[in-house]
Amino acid sequence: MKINFYSRIVLLLGLLVGVIPRASAQRTHIRGFVDALTYYENGKVNFGLGEQDLFITSEITERLSFLGETVFRFSLASPTNFNISVERIILKYNYAGNHSVLLGKHHTPINYWNDTYHHGRVFFPTIDRPLLFAQGIIPLHTTGVSLQGQNLGAIRFGYDAMVGNGIGSGDVVDNNPVKSVTLAVHIKPTDGMRLGASLYHDAISKGSTMHNHSGNGGVRPVALTRINQDIVTGSISYTDSVSSRKFELLAESSMVSSQSDSLGMQRAVASYVYAGLRLTEKFIPYVRFDDIRFTSNREVYFLSDNTQSFVAGLRYELSYLAVLKLEYQRANSHLHSNHDRVTFQVAVGF
Repeated sequence: MKINFYSRIVLLLGLLVGVIPRASAQRTHIRGFVDALTYYENGKVNFGLGEQDLFITSEITERLSFLGETVFRFSLASPTNFNISVERIILKYNYAGNHSVLLGKHHTPINYWNDTYHHGRVFFPTIDRPLLFAQGIIPLHTTGVSLQGQNLGAIRFGYDAMVGNGIGSGDVVDNNPVKSVTLAVHIKPTDGMRLGASLYHDAISKGSTMHNHSGNGGVRPVALTRINQDIVTGSISYTDSVSSRKFELLAESSMVSSQSDSLGMQRAVASYVYAGLRLTEKFIPYVRFDDIRFTSNREVYFLSDNTQSFVAGLRYELSYLAVLKLEYQRANSHLHSNHDRVTFQVAVGF
């Protein structure tokens, strides 16, 4: 059947405005997130910007998709400069049902928080991450390949199995022959509940940069001997979606075992518990307790800084993509002075 000139114009306009669907159209979504804050600490009021997050997803084909996340933040070295950080680049291929293979730079699927919340602070239940992630206990990112399954069977079983560059390596090259291995499983036995467990194993070769170790004067040291590291994590997430007063609970604990030939086995346990109560549709008071403990001062990888933190706050959700938070934090550190901070944050998505 021939299509005349005017019919072709109508068809083209229909494709452009989306009235007529394209059979093989690529759907790309670009979102942004940013937060600004003011806080009172050590007798003075400070104003600051958090992170600006560029979040891109694209359905390339029915089975192949892309996710990219890039963060812009102020440099700690210079308050007038920005640092640009590529947080995630993932190609995902859905090869069968709810099973997929993923390739790229991931949030390491050890913990619920790290694997669920990206850098858009508007979705955080609190202003910042728990100390478990902020103080370098967990390897936040892994570049590698993983197999993933979601919502399998009646208990909605899920799994992640990943092989990638280790904690002594970078995003584009592994500086030792040993690969990190992550195994994580979870179930969702009822609506609103998720139970998870994971295991992470890696070895840091002698001479590798110790990325999670700040060292003296901010200079990252190198490993003087081979270090084998294992991280075991358990987590529970629960949101009461039935009662008029919705309850939120999130708790995780990670035990890190680091072993070297010279100092033997050293352990650290890092945990947090968050609880919130949705009094109204928009108003949620919450608390969070963080605890990091080291078994000895002879740590072979981390700084032995036993730390506890208590957070109490109020969250007001103007909308799904606009949230106000007011928070008080009391932190007690073994190596640093204790401090109190009151913070007000505005977080939005666009």
